[in-house]
Amino acid sequence: MRIDKLLANMGYGTRKEVKQLLKSGHVRINNQVEKSPKTHVDPQKQDVSVNGKVVEYREFIYLMLNKPGDVVSATEDANDLTVIDILQPEDALFEPFPVGRLDKDTEGLLLITNDGQLAHRLTSPKKDVGKTYFAEIEGKVTGEDIVAFREGLTLDDGYVTKSSDLEIIETGDYSEILLTITEGKFHQVKRMFEAVGKKVTYLKRISMGDLLLDEQLELGEYRELRDEEIGYLKELTNLDH
Repeated sequence: MRIDKLLANMGYGTRKEVKQLLKSGHVRINNQVEKSPKTHVDPQKQDVSVNGKVVEYREFIYLMLNKPGDVVSATEDANDLTVIDILQPEDALFEPFPVGRLDKDTEGLLLITNDGQLAHRLTSPKKDVGKTYFAEIEGKVTGEDIVAFREGLTLDDGYVTKSSDLEIIETGDYSEILLTITEGKFHQVKRMFEAVGKKVTYLKRISMGDLLLDEQLELGEYRELRDEEIGYLKELTNLDH
């Protein structure tokens, strides 16, 4: 890639600032001063340094966010704060995006990355990646509901859901449940409970496959995925970079 794009992506300033950095002789490729912003460089094979400090190049970023209930799962929005708006500038530089979406008022596990191939595979219906939610329900959730969810529900638009796994934690006028689904239609969990005459009053995603939301993360906090977590997601989707 072009040297100016590489340095801008790694947080060394805007393209304009990076060009000035180059022009002033502060940048070296394999210990040779490089002044042209148009020069192409392979960061995997060539050493790039700024003021004597080697540039640690990374192509991809993988983040786990505990999404709060007042931000939207989008890269930009005219009216609301987005999950990208709450990232630190050094992470936003990578131009990441949310993997799938959580409704604005839904909390919990949201992956954010700029690895388009992995994101596509994680959200592909063909991969059947299970996503587990904790929910509080207005209404008594019963064994009949468990069977109905397993067999597939007809939503308000006529769509029939895939089989899902409903587990009752507590039941009564207000119930608490865990639900694992392998698809992600618009407002799906809420519409599934509406199909059995009940209402979701609180919803939080707690896992994607076996990747659990880090309990150390407060709402609005995030961290980078660990190498083994990234490896698990790639293995889950049969993806090997």
